[in-house]
Amino acid sequence: MENIFDKLLHLPLFQGVSQERLQETVEKVPFHFLKFRKGEKILSCGDECSHVRFIVSGRVKLEYESKVLKFKISHELEGPEVIAPDYLFGLDTCYPFSVKAIENCGMLQLAKQDYVAMLRTDNIFLFNILNYLSRNSQVRKSQLLNLGNASVQERLVMLVSAFTSQKSQNITMTFRQRDLCRLLGARRPALVSAISYLKDNGLIDMSDSSTINIASRQEFLKQLKNTE
Repeated sequence: MENIFDKLLHLPLFQGVSQERLQETVEKVPFHFLKFRKGEKILSCGDECSHVRFIVSGRVKLEYESKVLKFKISHELEGPEVIAPDYLFGLDTCYPFSVKAIENCGMLQLAKQDYVAMLRTDNIFLFNILNYLSRNSQVRKSQLLNLGNASVQERLVMLVSAFTSQKSQNITMTFRQRDLCRLLGARRPALVSAISYLKDNGLIDMSDSSTINIASRQEFLKQLKNTE
């Protein structure tokens, strides 16, 4: 059975670090282990990203909801995983989503100032977070540059890609069609056609006309010419 250190080593922020080095770091840096019960709220939208947070066991649900349009997207993450370290730095350091435990979860968290101190102790830790942030930024820019030539179907895939991460599962979008059209810059007939294509090819499921369910993010993103 994997221990916490084995699980953390699967994460991109700790790639290339030996278990001995990681264990030594954890013993010196004040990591805190937290437990959450099924259904318990872990984060609310707008909370300050004051810690780097790792899911080490269990499963959580992240949910984004537009304040302007009727549009909501949620996805699940299973440990081991890190929750959006993108928001530790920059102009906006508040989470734009809520997080809830959908089964009993174990999490490790480290205060931002302690994480920065940890980055200074080893270049591997520093390069890993820089690579993580750079990769996310480059993928988004690449997709934006291709947006003008993208079909409605591809724009829909880009939208899902922007709001989810590589290991996201059970993705659900709830929307009003006219608002989704505004987000995608598409006319309603083109949107309906794109959704029908994705449904007919088994890439999405619809519980009703305003809810899209995506079981496999990987298969869904293959609709893009340049996936992540």
